[in-house]
Amino acid sequence: MQSAFQKLTYRVPMFAACRSLLPMNLVIKKLSIGLLAVGLALPLAVQTSQAGQPGAQFAFSTSELNLIKQTSGTNGWVTILAAPIKTPSSKELYVSASLEAGLYTQTEVRSKNNKKDTSTASVAIQVQALIDGEPMPPGTVTYAARTQTLSATLEGAIAGCLRTVTNPDGTTSIVVDQNCVTPETINLILSTLNAASFNFVASNVPVGTHMVSLQARISSSTSVDTGTAEATGFVGKGTMVAQIVRAAQ
Repeated sequence: MQSAFQKLTYRVPMFAACRSLLPMNLVIKKLSIGLLAVGLALPLAVQTSQAGQPGAQFAFSTSELNLIKQTSGTNGWVTILAAPIKTPSSKELYVSASLEAGLYTQTEVRSKNNKKDTSTASVAIQVQALIDGEPMPPGTVTYAARTQTLSATLEGAIAGCLRTVTNPDGTTSIVVDQNCVTPETINLILSTLNAASFNFVASNVPVGTHMVSLQARISSSTSVDTGTAEATGFVGKGTMVAQIVRAAQ
Protein backbone atom coordinates (compact mmCIF):
# COMPACT_ATOMS: atom_id res chain seq x y z
CA MET A 1 0.00 0.00 0.00
CA GLN A 2 2.87 2.32 0.76
CA SER A 3 4.49 1.87 -2.65
CA ALA A 4 1.23 2.38 -4.57
CA PHE A 5 0.46 5.62 -2.74
CA GLN A 6 3.90 6.90 -3.45
CA LYS A 7 3.59 6.23 -7.19
CA LEU A 8 0.31 8.15 -7.32
CA THR A 9 1.74 11.13 -5.47
CA TYR A 10 4.66 11.19 -7.86
CA ARG A 11 2.47 11.14 -11.01
CA VAL A 12 0.45 14.22 -10.07
CA PRO A 13 3.40 16.54 -9.82
CA MET A 14 4.81 15.16 -13.07
CA PHE A 15 1.47 15.92 -14.93
CA ALA A 16 1.27 19.41 -13.48
CA ALA A 17 4.85 19.97 -14.46
CA CYS A 18 4.09 18.95 -18.05
CA ARG A 19 1.20 21.47 -18.28
CA SER A 20 3.42 24.19 -16.93
CA LEU A 21 5.90 23.44 -19.67
CA LEU A 22 3.29 24.13 -22.49
CA PRO A 23 3.85 27.41 -24.31
CA MET A 24 1.45 30.18 -23.23
CA ASN A 25 0.73 31.29 -26.79
CA LEU A 26 -0.53 27.80 -27.69
CA VAL A 27 -3.09 27.89 -24.87
CA ILE A 28 -4.31 31.34 -25.95
CA LYS A 29 -4.70 30.22 -29.57
CA LYS A 30 -6.83 27.24 -28.54
CA LEU A 31 -9.05 29.49 -26.44
CA SER A 32 -9.46 32.01 -29.31
CA ILE A 33 -10.43 29.28 -31.80
CA GLY A 34 -13.04 27.93 -29.39
CA LEU A 35 -14.64 31.37 -28.89
CA LEU A 36 -14.69 31.97 -32.64
CA ALA A 37 -16.49 28.68 -33.26
CA VAL A 38 -19.14 29.55 -30.69
CA GLY A 39 -19.56 33.05 -32.20
CA LEU A 40 -20.15 31.60 -35.69
CA ALA A 41 -22.70 29.08 -34.43
CA LEU A 42 -24.96 31.69 -32.81
CA PRO A 43 -25.93 33.66 -35.99
CA LEU A 44 -26.68 30.42 -37.83
CA ALA A 45 -29.06 29.35 -35.11
CA VAL A 46 -30.89 32.71 -35.22
CA GLN A 47 -31.25 32.66 -39.02
CA THR A 48 -32.71 29.16 -38.96
CA SER A 49 -35.37 30.25 -36.45
CA GLN A 50 -36.46 33.27 -38.56
CA ALA A 51 -36.71 31.27 -41.77
CA GLY A 52 -39.39 29.03 -40.25
CA GLN A 53 -41.82 31.89 -39.63
CA PRO A 54 -44.45 32.58 -42.38
CA GLY A 55 -44.24 35.94 -44.14
CA ALA A 56 -47.95 36.25 -45.09
CA GLN A 57 -51.35 34.85 -44.17
CA PHE A 58 -53.36 32.83 -46.67
CA ALA A 59 -56.96 31.63 -46.90
CA PHE A 60 -59.14 30.18 -49.64
CA SER A 61 -62.60 28.85 -50.42
CA THR A 62 -63.54 26.66 -53.38
CA SER A 63 -66.48 24.70 -54.78
CA GLU A 64 -66.75 21.89 -57.32
CA LEU A 65 -70.53 22.32 -57.67
CA ASN A 66 -72.54 25.04 -59.38
CA LEU A 67 -72.58 28.05 -57.06
CA ILE A 68 -75.71 29.55 -58.64
CA LYS A 69 -78.04 27.39 -60.71
CA GLN A 70 -79.33 28.60 -64.06
CA THR A 71 -81.76 31.44 -63.54
CA SER A 72 -83.05 34.59 -65.19
CA GLY A 73 -82.25 36.63 -62.07
CA THR A 74 -81.12 36.34 -58.45
CA ASN A 75 -83.04 39.33 -57.04
CA GLY A 76 -79.87 40.85 -55.62
CA TRP A 77 -76.49 39.68 -54.36
CA VAL A 78 -75.86 36.06 -53.36
CA THR A 79 -72.87 35.05 -51.19
CA ILE A 80 -71.18 32.15 -52.97
CA LEU A 81 -67.78 31.81 -51.21
CA ALA A 82 -66.42 32.96 -47.84
CA ALA A 83 -63.36 32.44 -45.62
CA PRO A 84 -61.92 34.02 -42.44
CA ILE A 85 -58.42 35.50 -42.41
CA LYS A 86 -56.30 36.96 -39.60
CA THR A 87 -54.11 40.03 -40.03
CA PRO A 88 -51.18 40.35 -37.58
CA SER A 89 -50.62 44.02 -38.45
CA SER A 90 -52.12 46.75 -40.61
CA LYS A 91 -51.50 45.54 -44.15
CA GLU A 92 -53.18 45.11 -47.54
CA LEU A 93 -55.65 42.33 -48.33
CA TYR A 94 -55.36 40.76 -51.78
CA VAL A 95 -58.25 38.66 -53.11
CA SER A 96 -58.28 36.73 -56.38
CA ALA A 97 -61.64 35.31 -57.48
CA SER A 98 -62.03 32.83 -60.36
CA LEU A 99 -65.44 31.61 -61.54
CA GLU A 100 -67.13 29.75 -64.36
CA ALA A 101 -69.74 32.02 -65.92
CA GLY A 102 -72.43 30.53 -68.16
CA LEU A 103 -74.83 32.50 -70.37
CA TYR A 104 -77.87 31.39 -72.39
CA THR A 105 -79.78 33.64 -74.80
CA GLN A 106 -82.60 32.78 -77.19
CA THR A 107 -84.35 35.11 -79.63
CA GLU A 108 -87.05 34.32 -82.18
CA VAL A 109 -88.66 36.65 -84.74
CA ARG A 110 -91.93 36.15 -86.62
CA SER A 111 -92.49 38.26 -89.68
CA LYS A 112 -95.00 38.39 -92.54
CA ASN A 113 -96.16 40.81 -95.19
CA ASN A 114 -92.68 42.44 -95.19
CA LYS A 115 -93.13 43.76 -91.68
CA LYS A 116 -89.96 43.97 -89.55
CA ASP A 117 -89.89 42.03 -86.30
CA THR A 118 -87.23 42.34 -83.56
CA SER A 119 -86.44 40.35 -80.41
CA THR A 120 -83.72 41.14 -77.84
CA ALA A 121 -82.30 39.15 -74.90
CA SER A 122 -79.73 40.45 -72.41
CA VAL A 123 -78.03 38.76 -69.44
CA ALA A 124 -75.10 39.66 -67.17
CA ILE A 125 -73.18 38.10 -64.26
CA GLN A 126 -71.58 40.55 -61.81
CA VAL A 127 -69.25 39.84 -58.89
CA GLN A 128 -67.97 41.76 -55.87
CA ALA A 129 -65.58 40.92 -53.01
CA LEU A 130 -66.30 42.04 -49.45
CA ILE A 131 -64.31 42.31 -46.23
CA ASP A 132 -66.48 42.35 -43.11
CA GLY A 133 -69.48 43.14 -45.31
CA GLU A 134 -67.90 46.16 -47.05
CA PRO A 135 -67.14 46.05 -50.81
CA MET A 136 -63.45 45.94 -51.74
CA PRO A 137 -61.99 48.07 -54.55
CA PRO A 138 -62.57 48.28 -57.45
CA GLY A 139 -66.17 47.40 -56.58
CA THR A 140 -68.61 45.59 -58.86
CA VAL A 141 -67.02 43.68 -61.75
CA THR A 142 -68.84 42.14 -64.73
CA TYR A 143 -67.59 38.59 -65.29
CA ALA A 144 -69.82 37.87 -68.30
CA ALA A 145 -72.47 39.75 -70.29
CA ARG A 146 -74.25 39.47 -73.60
CA THR A 147 -76.98 41.30 -75.50
CA GLN A 148 -78.44 39.39 -78.43
CA THR A 149 -80.70 41.13 -80.94
CA LEU A 150 -82.38 39.44 -83.89
CA SER A 151 -84.37 41.30 -86.58
CA ALA A 152 -85.99 40.09 -89.79
CA THR A 153 -88.33 41.37 -92.52
CA LEU A 154 -90.08 38.46 -94.24
CA GLU A 155 -93.00 37.90 -96.62
CA GLY A 156 -94.39 34.94 -94.74
CA ALA A 157 -95.68 31.57 -95.86
CA ILE A 158 -98.25 32.10 -98.61
CA ALA A 159 -99.05 28.51 -99.46
CA GLY A 160 -102.85 28.15 -99.67
CA CYS A 161 -103.34 31.91 -99.56
CA LEU A 162 -103.42 32.57 -103.31
CA ARG A 163 -106.58 33.15 -105.27
CA THR A 164 -107.44 34.19 -108.78
CA VAL A 165 -109.50 37.29 -109.47
CA THR A 166 -110.94 38.67 -112.71
CA ASN A 167 -110.08 42.24 -113.54
CA PRO A 168 -112.60 44.73 -115.12
CA ASP A 169 -110.86 44.38 -118.48
CA GLY A 170 -111.41 40.67 -118.48
CA THR A 171 -107.91 39.64 -117.50
CA THR A 172 -107.12 37.55 -114.46
CA SER A 173 -104.69 38.14 -111.63
CA ILE A 174 -103.34 36.11 -108.74
CA VAL A 175 -103.56 37.89 -105.39
CA VAL A 176 -102.48 36.97 -101.87
CA ASP A 177 -104.97 36.92 -99.03
CA GLN A 178 -103.09 38.87 -96.35
CA ASN A 179 -105.22 37.44 -93.59
CA CYS A 180 -104.22 33.93 -94.62
CA VAL A 181 -100.45 34.45 -94.64
CA THR A 182 -98.55 32.56 -91.91
CA PRO A 183 -95.53 34.35 -90.37
CA GLU A 184 -92.07 32.98 -91.12
CA THR A 185 -89.86 32.44 -88.08
CA ILE A 186 -86.13 32.61 -87.39
CA ASN A 187 -84.79 31.33 -84.09
CA LEU A 188 -81.29 31.99 -82.67
CA ILE A 189 -79.92 30.21 -79.56
CA LEU A 190 -76.49 30.89 -78.05
CA SER A 191 -75.10 29.08 -75.01
CA THR A 192 -71.58 29.79 -73.69
CA LEU A 193 -69.44 28.88 -70.68
CA ASN A 194 -66.21 30.70 -69.83
CA ALA A 195 -63.86 31.05 -66.85
CA ALA A 196 -63.15 34.58 -65.61
CA SER A 197 -60.89 35.97 -62.88
CA PHE A 198 -60.37 39.35 -61.23
CA ASN A 199 -58.26 40.79 -58.40
CA PHE A 200 -59.52 42.90 -55.50
CA VAL A 201 -57.32 44.83 -53.03
CA ALA A 202 -58.16 46.54 -49.73
CA SER A 203 -55.57 48.86 -48.13
CA ASN A 204 -54.67 49.34 -44.45
CA VAL A 205 -56.70 46.43 -43.14
CA PRO A 206 -56.61 46.65 -39.31
CA VAL A 207 -55.26 43.95 -37.02
CA GLY A 208 -57.66 41.12 -36.20
CA THR A 209 -59.74 38.37 -37.75
CA HIS A 210 -61.79 39.39 -40.78
CA MET A 211 -64.39 37.64 -42.93
CA VAL A 212 -63.74 37.74 -46.67
CA SER A 213 -66.68 36.87 -48.90
CA LEU A 214 -67.49 36.74 -52.60
CA GLN A 215 -70.92 37.67 -53.94
CA ALA A 216 -72.49 37.30 -57.38
CA ARG A 217 -75.72 38.39 -59.00
CA ILE A 218 -77.43 37.53 -62.27
CA SER A 219 -79.72 39.96 -64.10
CA SER A 220 -81.52 39.67 -67.43
CA SER A 221 -84.05 41.44 -69.63
CA THR A 222 -85.97 40.69 -72.83
CA SER A 223 -88.01 42.64 -75.36
CA VAL A 224 -90.06 41.34 -78.31
CA ASP A 225 -92.49 42.53 -80.97
CA THR A 226 -94.31 39.35 -82.02
CA GLY A 227 -91.54 36.83 -81.39
CA THR A 228 -90.04 35.35 -78.21
CA ALA A 229 -86.89 35.85 -76.16
CA GLU A 230 -85.20 34.26 -73.14
CA ALA A 231 -82.04 35.03 -71.18
CA THR A 232 -80.51 33.11 -68.25
CA GLY A 233 -77.15 32.64 -66.56
CA PHE A 234 -75.43 30.49 -63.97
CA VAL A 235 -72.22 30.44 -61.92
CA GLY A 236 -70.36 27.13 -62.03
CA LYS A 237 -67.22 26.11 -60.16
CA GLY A 238 -65.25 28.77 -58.33
CA THR A 239 -62.25 29.52 -56.13
CA MET A 240 -61.48 32.55 -53.97
CA VAL A 241 -57.94 33.12 -52.65
CA ALA A 242 -57.24 35.74 -49.97
CA GLN A 243 -53.75 36.78 -48.89
CA ILE A 244 -52.28 39.41 -46.56
CA VAL A 245 -49.49 41.32 -48.33
CA ARG A 246 -47.36 44.40 -47.80
CA ALA A 247 -47.57 46.92 -50.65
CA ALA A 248 -44.43 48.72 -51.80
CA GLN A 249 -44.22 52.28 -50.55
